[in-house]
Amino acid sequence: MNYIPLEDYKRKWIFTHQSMPVSSEDYAEIKPMAEARGAQLWRDFISNQSPTPDHFGKGDWPIMRDVWSSEVNWQSAWDEETELPDEFVAHFPWEDNSVVYFCYDKNNVIETRWVMFKKYWKNFLFYDDKPLLIGKKKKEVAMFEQNGLAKLGVRP
Repeated sequence: MNYIPLEDYKRKWIFTHQSMPVSSEDYAEIKPMAEARGAQLWRDFISNQSPTPDHFGKGDWPIMRDVWSSEVNWQSAWDEETELPDEFVAHFPWEDNSVVYFCYDKNNVIETRWVMFKKYWKNFLFYDDKPLLIGKKKKEVAMFEQNGLAKLGVRP
């Protein structure tokens, strides 16, 4: 099994919180991965050795300086209750139906589509301790920092 039902997801409250609920018709578009599947994706695309962003080390592309080309403040858009910053969205030349993965850590990965991430980005960022946004068969990437900045780059 590749996914678990959203109802069984340990952090489901970030999508059901009354201040920012996800519409029930969009629930099917937010697919938490089963731990084994998430771990495989993490190993294949992020790190074969580090289970969380706090443990990235030598050989992990997310700590390589040349991966990251710019930073965007996402916190101000959150505080002002606006959309994702234009400069953030512009970094990702993706079609709305592109599959994306929001990766909190090795055992906590969510699959959705780019249009759903843009719509519910605040829900995803309830946990902002260096999660990574990557796209299926895409090189553009973002890492969200607790200081309100998102690093934008291109993964190797």
